[in-house]
Amino acid sequence: MSNTIIDTNFNFPGQQHLYKGKVREVYHLENNILVMVATDRLSAFDVVMPKGIPYKGQILNQIATKMMADTADIVPNWLMATPDPNVAVGFACEPFKVEMVIRGYLSGHAAREYKLGKRMLCGVPMPHGMSENDKFPAPIITPATKAEMGDHDEDISREGILEREIVSEEDYLVLEKYTKALFQRGTEIAAKRGLILVDTKYEFGKTKDGKIVLIDEIHTPDSSRYFYAQGYGERQNRGEAQKQLSKEFVRQWLISNNFQGLKGQVVPEMTDDYIQTVSDRYIELYENITGEKFIKADISDIQSRIEKNVLGYLSSLK
Repeated sequence: MSNTIIDTNFNFPGQQHLYKGKVREVYHLENNILVMVATDRLSAFDVVMPKGIPYKGQILNQIATKMMADTADIVPNWLMATPDPNVAVGFACEPFKVEMVIRGYLSGHAAREYKLGKRMLCGVPMPHGMSENDKFPAPIITPATKAEMGDHDEDISREGILEREIVSEEDYLVLEKYTKALFQRGTEIAAKRGLILVDTKYEFGKTKDGKIVLIDEIHTPDSSRYFYAQGYGERQNRGEAQKQLSKEFVRQWLISNNFQGLKGQVVPEMTDDYIQTVSDRYIELYENITGEKFIKADISDIQSRIEKNVLGYLSSLK
């Protein structure tokens, strides 16, 4: 799959340094500006897969920017513009070194921990007698430390965050408040699309003037898990797996091929046919989450397209 963007090495005017995350690459420019490129890299179990997924970066970027617009009235965010389908431009922040994970249902990582007999996750109790994908009495916040590329995120409790002084108590209260408000809004948006927002994560940063804002992605299939609302109750009553929209299907494929990111395990081969099915699934995710038809960008020369669009936008700021 050659028409994907896996790695970038642009040299924009006023560029100071480049940070490469698992999926996004962030260019720090002068005048406190960030250019964030969503690549087509696929990450699962904190491991970046060897091949890219066509249109994945565009899909994530466009969902995230749409969701930021739909939540800007309740939580401020970093975004200034989206000059290219794969690019978001915003103002620089100092990121908090935690991911604010919030869960409305016992799914994914929480369900795997629950099956091991654990009834506490990140210092938060989980009720006894739950089945996988049951709804929690109220959403729970289960933070994780933010890992560098190649490392694993780690669960951490609110108490651990404050003890290690990763975030001040004053700021953490704001992060909790924003996380709950965003999850509530995301739940309402999902319900209009016939979906259930199961769990998600948010990342925040602080601007130079001390304002806490939402950064990175929001309510995308990489950062969130969705169920189809129709038939949810019936499937739970029958003990069946839920029909879902997230990249959990990739994780399950990896698990079935004996890979969970553990030491000594080898990433299974991703054939072109399998990569195409993943791309098709991401397009399905986009259309269901946004309620809009996905319009494929020109991917004949993604690097040149991005460079031209970003340079054009930056010149308009002068």
